Amino acid sequence: MVKGISRRVVVVESPDQRFFEQAIFIVRNDAAGEGVTARDLVEEAKRIARGYTGGEKSGLDRAWREWSPLVFALMGAAVIGLAWLIVTLM
Repeated sequence: MVKGISRRVVVVESPDQRFFEQAIFIVRNDAAGEGVTARDLVEEAKRIARGYTGGEKSGLDRAWREWSPLVFALMGAAVIGLAWLIVTLM
């Protein structure tokens, strides 16, 4: 359905473009009447988009997410090795 109404939108580029290229926010008609500037609209749209995409996380969090399978595999191997050592020595 096509309406003949002009709408204002804010387009935010995704920081992680694996799944999404951009987010499009449709601005409410009464938002401009409340003293909200264009910069405020863009900053709020960026904040919301970051919240959904997980952007702007710390380097430690990103490293843990990337290395966690390796860490868990090594921990599992250590537990199996320890169990083998205990069984062998008894």
